[in-house]
Amino acid sequence: MNYFSLTQSLRAIEALDMWVRRRLRAMLWRQWKRPKTREARLLALGLDAQRAWKSSVNGHGPWWNAGAQHLFQALPVRYFTQLGLVSLVVTHQHLQRSP
Repeated sequence: MNYFSLTQSLRAIEALDMWVRRRLRAMLWRQWKRPKTREARLLALGLDAQRAWKSSVNGHGPWWNAGAQHLFQALPVRYFTQLGLVSLVVTHQHLQRSP
């Protein structure tokens, strides 16, 4: 981030930040291999039962599901922040403010 601290454009940094989070969602989706496991995890993350079941058996791949609304709702940015993932956008903004 120190290299990009000199740039004023946030578009590339925001895109990279979004891609990282989507990639992490896709990895989690792959780890939850079976529909039953996916449904249980989505329920534990706060999705309602009907939506969790439909999402777990939708037949789409991990990348599609990582960009779908059900995983955005179950795994928001706040989830990754609580796990300790540093946001590139926030880091860039912090570096812009410091002298």
